Amino acid sequence: MAVNANMLIIIASGILVGIGASFSGLGGGFLMVPLLLFLGYSAQKAVGTSFLAILIISISALIAHNKLANVDYQTGILLGLGGIVGAQIGARLVEHISTANFKKIFALILIGLAVYMFFKK
Repeated sequence: MAVNANMLIIIASGILVGIGASFSGLGGGFLMVPLLLFLGYSAQKAVGTSFLAILIISISALIAHNKLANVDYQTGILLGLGGIVGAQIGARLVEHISTANFKKIFALILIGLAVYMFFKK
């Protein structure tokens, strides 16, 4: 398998996302989805591919945080159960949004989160 520039960008980005996700708990999708969009993926393919990568990163981060006793399993499981329902709804919703509109919505969410975090005491 030949290594091309996109593969190197994806691997390097995965390392950075893994560090960021494990450090912040944000999951990495906020970085991975824009990267995949930049590489030419459709919104739907970028979101789906990002979730596979996040699953792998999350398992690794869970193992590391478990070793440090930083995991509340009851809360995590309850959040995960709710997330199962939300994920099924979200996956079906994204199918009805064009990539151009998705980029705008995603950017607004990121801006909103940034403003909230910047001004939160």
